[in-house]
Amino acid sequence: MAQIPLIQLIYRSDLVGRRETEMASILQSCHYHNKINGITGMLLYSDGSFLQVLEGQPEDVHETFDRICRDPRHCNIVFMTEEGVEERSFAHWSMGYMHLGPEQVAQFPKYARFFQFGFSASELRDNPGTSQELFQMFRGSAQD
Repeated sequence: MAQIPLIQLIYRSDLVGRRETEMASILQSCHYHNKINGITGMLLYSDGSFLQVLEGQPEDVHETFDRICRDPRHCNIVFMTEEGVEERSFAHWSMGYMHLGPEQVAQFPKYARFFQFGFSASELRDNPGTSQELFQMFRGSAQD
């Protein structure tokens, strides 16, 4: 029996109006829809911007990304990468979440610019692998 292919899709976006009061609602929506659609992943938030990885079957991931693109709480959405994977990296979470701030600047100076100024699409594209490094660094300490 052939294994059903999985993909990981990474994008970055901004929180409209930087209304952090929306975060609880966004996370609740993530958990609800992701459990129904078999999506796992991780959401990093820093200074008004998101970096997110979604993983699952291609049609489910694309449907989820399309829903995010229509969500009025997100703006400046930039698709970063999509690739096939053999297994999930975030299988235990419907959506792991980490709010990154000043405390991470001291711990991870290499990534300080992201924690202080949000996730720049051009910087992430100019430094391939940085998105995955960030997700892997916080995989053990994120909340579901």
